[in-house]
Amino acid sequence: MAQTPKTPSIETQRAAMKKLEFLIGEWSGEASVLRGPGQFVDLVQTESAQFKLDGLLLVIEGVGRTKTDGGPALQALGLISFDDDAGTYRMRAFNDGRWLETEIKLADGEDSISWGFTLGEFKTTTVLRINDQGDWTEFGQLTIGDRPPQKMIELRVRRTSH
Repeated sequence: MAQTPKTPSIETQRAAMKKLEFLIGEWSGEASVLRGPGQFVDLVQTESAQFKLDGLLLVIEGVGRTKTDGGPALQALGLISFDDDAGTYRMRAFNDGRWLETEIKLADGEDSISWGFTLGEFKTTTVLRINDQGDWTEFGQLTIGDRPPQKMIELRVRRTSH
């Protein structure tokens, strides 16, 4: 006998998403991104984070332009939602013609989230937090096989508007 799909709890989803409110706004600053073995590119970085669908979806768009010529070097879009059935945050992120889907973890008592993914021998971990100065900081590491982790991205932006 077929089961009727469970009805999502909009209230539970909206309450969980409200915990990500610390990201809302327009942000700008700088980033350093790994583009090849030992090759980092310094960027002027902007981040825009806003709720959509009456607070059920958080959309974050990041754009990094090279400091040397202002050309686009990093364009990323993340969509975060809360799965009330599983009790987890999920993110689908797009950049450089690729996409991934992963779980987001919210740090207890902090304005911080973390995520990562594994693809073959490549593993990433990223932590985004609002520091004591109110800046959005993001630090990502890449591990390839049994090599030690290396910096993949380091970002610091400051809120310019809500």
